[in-house]
Amino acid sequence: MRKGSLSTVFLVVLIDLIGFGLVLPLLPFYASEFGASALVIGLLYSSYSVAQLVFSPFWGSLSDRLGRRPVMLFSTAGAMLAYLMFGFATSLFVLFLSRLVAGVMGGNIAAAQAYIADSTSEKDRAKGMGLIGAAFGIGFVLGPALASGIIHPGFHEWVGTVGFERISEWMQLYRFGLPGFFAAFLSACSFAMVAFFLPETVDLNKAKTDTDKARSSIFMPSFWKKLAQHKKTGSAGLLLLLFSVFLLSFGQSSLYSAFPLFAESILGMAPEQVGMQFFYIGLIAVVVQGGLIRPLSRWFSEQSLFLTGNILMTLGLGAIALSGTVSMLTVFLGVMALGHSLNLPTINSLISKESDTDRFGAMMGLSQGLSGLGRALGPAWGGLLFGISAYLPFIATALVLCSTIYIGWRIMTVSRR
Repeated sequence: MRKGSLSTVFLVVLIDLIGFGLVLPLLPFYASEFGASALVIGLLYSSYSVAQLVFSPFWGSLSDRLGRRPVMLFSTAGAMLAYLMFGFATSLFVLFLSRLVAGVMGGNIAAAQAYIADSTSEKDRAKGMGLIGAAFGIGFVLGPALASGIIHPGFHEWVGTVGFERISEWMQLYRFGLPGFFAAFLSACSFAMVAFFLPETVDLNKAKTDTDKARSSIFMPSFWKKLAQHKKTGSAGLLLLLFSVFLLSFGQSSLYSAFPLFAESILGMAPEQVGMQFFYIGLIAVVVQGGLIRPLSRWFSEQSLFLTGNILMTLGLGAIALSGTVSMLTVFLGVMALGHSLNLPTINSLISKESDTDRFGAMMGLSQGLSGLGRALGPAWGGLLFGISAYLPFIATALVLCSTIYIGWRIMTVSRR
């Protein structure tokens, strides 16, 4: 893969995730402006992930047939529209609609993963997928930080003091919508980068003659039958890897609802302290997936890194319930984040290696859809268990994630035969 293309894909995904991180922390506050209850706010979070579950496989399959660039262009244009709707929302209905549109048009990640799979050798696959993970980490670090600055009243007042009174008044009027407008601008930049700097990797002449690929759909029994039968010599089943995608996403997202409540009620942490812990998690993802995954994938097999990541993530998540101090919590969160930073790029690489070369997009789309399902169910699971006991979300979720340790062990064992 050309270095310039790899950098462009990374920047496109990074911009996409910074935009996501800009609006994500503001949803409860923005929705409250329209009188939304806690349940409705939870549904607002889930609406995006449910839409991704349904449509990510479609975009992935479409990128196999039409190419990665058209899907990424259409997806970034759709994201720009969704963010503008978010910014100009005047009712809860429009806010819901903006998140649904964003989820429906969220084909960028699947297409980008397929692009990397197209353009890298199996030896370098984990390194490329690690860049996607690093973009996730940076996006979730920079997005919320930028959003906090953009909506801060002091920033709006400063704009007025330097001679832009009307702009200052407009910013105050659209306070919670401002990050949406900025995210729309970022999506426009992403669109331009794909249009002018990203070459196509799909052989369109071959794709047009592949009628079987056009009929492939996750909603057809034949797709799942073929998936169940698909198995490469010397590697574990693709279904187990896809199941792990769901479980790992489910476990990670359960933290979003339970962890802030635990930190506040048990450890007495302030909101800004909780925010710093999320910053810390994102920083670990950037360091590991953006840099360390490269030498690690040379020294160790992807299967062993995947198993190690699953063990660390499970242990770290379960140990959060034992946190008696903020320092202990920071250590356990670090273990969990390190594990997730190891298993995320390696599982995407392993899935791509299990897939047919002309169906990378379909598999990456299916993977993103299952990840979206995990993100849709995880927060509700964490909140429900927290209502029973403050410690239960972490213990119960860790027990669920033990199954990923078995899957990782099986994958490593089969690969060594």
